[in-house]
Amino acid sequence: MPRYITVTSLLNKTKKRDPWFLDDYTINPYSSCAFNCLYCYIRGSKYGINLAEKLSVKENAIPILRRQLAARAAKHQQGIVVLSSATDPYLPIEEKEMQTRQILELLLEYRFPVHIITKSPLVVRDLDLLHRINENAVLPPEMQLYAHKTFITFSFSTIDPVIGKQFEPGAPAPEERLRALQACANTGFMTGVSLMPLLPFITDRPEQLSRMYAAFKAHGARYVFPASLSLWGEKEADSKPLMLQAIAQYYPQYNTYYQQLFAQQCTVPAAYNDALQATAAHVAATYDLPARIPFK
Repeated sequence: MPRYITVTSLLNKTKKRDPWFLDDYTINPYSSCAFNCLYCYIRGSKYGINLAEKLSVKENAIPILRRQLAARAAKHQQGIVVLSSATDPYLPIEEKEMQTRQILELLLEYRFPVHIITKSPLVVRDLDLLHRINENAVLPPEMQLYAHKTFITFSFSTIDPVIGKQFEPGAPAPEERLRALQACANTGFMTGVSLMPLLPFITDRPEQLSRMYAAFKAHGARYVFPASLSLWGEKEADSKPLMLQAIAQYYPQYNTYYQQLFAQQCTVPAAYNDALQATAAHVAATYDLPARIPFK
């Protein structure tokens, strides 16, 4: 059962707009996450090994957010709101709580554009509100080249259902996400993929990238953001030990490579990352899937 907590703020102003996600603000409707992905950067002692056990609903979120949005809108400070940065806005509990839907209603009222980042097909439920936001929101003056005001990005690390179950045990299956991607694209949304994290040797080889990009293109994606794996922490609930345990269990042939990749730092070595980005850029050009959201 989730906990119910109170918060003093919901709308977070970002220091700098990310070139991939275009975020001016972020909102996290929930705390922790039921999808329990082993590689998730929010992992640690705060939530424990099973993130779902610490799932919290921010029960006073809507009145707090209304005040924050009204204050920003009064100063004509509308900007792109990312849902979400530290959880998924469409966790299974959203079907009952309707927290994300209520947030979208407020974004529509105060004319804030929105970027949804999710692993869940539940986003399709809210396409009516997202269409209205797309029609009525106000983009920042420097972003007037963008024809869309609603962006929907589906998060993947693989399209293989077995690999997905191994590393994203609580998340909807990749094929469900692909169908939702297609549904969003079919109704005219600017829709794409956050291909993060790519798992070294498991989902980031050229032939694997080609299969994924082909699938994304076939299901209507307009862009793909590729990035490699980062692993954090040394405690049992952190992503690094959990991922290394999973590699040893499911892919022992790569165990030594992972130990070497992450021996000195939380990210893959620069040379490895450069080679990955070069390969991804080549595949992206083949399928006309840029690593940036198109203007139109």
